[in-house]
Amino acid sequence: MQNKKKLIHELVKSTDQELGDEQLMHLLLEKKVSLNIDAEQEKGTFGQRAADGVARFAGSWGFIGSFMGVMLVWIVLNILLYTGAFDPYPFILLNLLLSCVAAIQAPLIMMSQNRQEEKDRARAENDYKVNLKNELILADLHEKIDLLIKNQERILKHIEKK
Repeated sequence: MQNKKKLIHELVKSTDQELGDEQLMHLLLEKKVSLNIDAEQEKGTFGQRAADGVARFAGSWGFIGSFMGVMLVWIVLNILLYTGAFDPYPFILLNLLLSCVAAIQAPLIMMSQNRQEEKDRARAENDYKVNLKNELILADLHEKIDLLIKNQERILKHIEKK
């Protein structure tokens, strides 16, 4: 029972008060422990929102298609211009641009993944609190139902004796 009190105190964050079991359960019932994680996490900084946007676009078929299209146009244009090409055959400038895109895109995607991991961790914590609250409430209800059944059996036995 002491463990249950400790869990309830943790959920309602009122460990400075010494309350009885019934008072703790009422406090637990009144306390809302769930949070809307998505709404709270959407208030990120400009950099965080930009990283999420880049990761969303970079992980899409639209990005792959447009990227392949730009590369194809670049290569075909430089082959057709052969003598006046701005980036002749080994396509050194194209390689440089691809390296720069990768160098910029990778950290942005990693920042977005870290942010997503934080959201997942917050969701898991939220789920844990909600499940713990429900488990404590159900356990309390089961105790009360068992007590009612025992009292009812005693009353029935008492009535049968008379």
